[in-house]
Amino acid sequence: MKSTVLAFHDELQRQTAPLQEELFAIPFVRSAVRGDLDLPTYLAFLGQAYHHVRQTVPLLMAAGARLDARHEWLREAIAHYVAEESGHHQWILDDITACGSDASAVAASRPDLPCELMCAYAWNTVLHENPVGFFGMVHVLEGVSARGASGAADALRRSLGLPAGAVRYLSSHGELDQAHVGFFAGLMNRLDSEADRQAVLHKSRVFFRLYGDIFRALPAGGAPLGACA
Repeated sequence: MKSTVLAFHDELQRQTAPLQEELFAIPFVRSAVRGDLDLPTYLAFLGQAYHHVRQTVPLLMAAGARLDARHEWLREAIAHYVAEESGHHQWILDDITACGSDASAVAASRPDLPCELMCAYAWNTVLHENPVGFFGMVHVLEGVSARGASGAADALRRSLGLPAGAVRYLSSHGELDQAHVGFFAGLMNRLDSEADRQAVLHKSRVFFRLYGDIFRALPAGGAPLGACA
């Protein structure tokens, strides 16, 4: 049993790797990694990112509150995540402002339907199912960010002539999530319940689809239309 527990993160990676490849094959994602987005498209991406990122800390806190005493070690890890993730939605608003756009309008807007559905599914997981399953969302978002965010930030900054202050979310989040990979793997390898492991695996599969739908609904990009002031 011990070897099975220790191997879970590897198994999670193995079973979801094809889904990550499908996500990186989405035209918008391919364009973003190449830096081949115009400014309105980049801003559209930031708008949707704001809507789901601002849910991260509340979701983490709710998940921690719903864990039982057997998962106290995981609650402590969630407290670490809360400290790490606090304020990231403000980075996005700052990026939008640095691009000369209206961050307050984004903050007051509603998310597009794919983003709203992903957030609703996350809340349903935490409040009405196994809160450990929320780590399926963590696996998806951190894995995608660690793989592509920093490169996309550099490519977009060059192609659009953006100041560094306009890509802080992508560049900083990408670096942080690369650092989180080992921490997350350690947590997943400590899960000693098959129900918990299956919850994380199932939710990962669903979140890859839901997160991908956000990108599928965005335009694939095009020739740059302008740069930040």
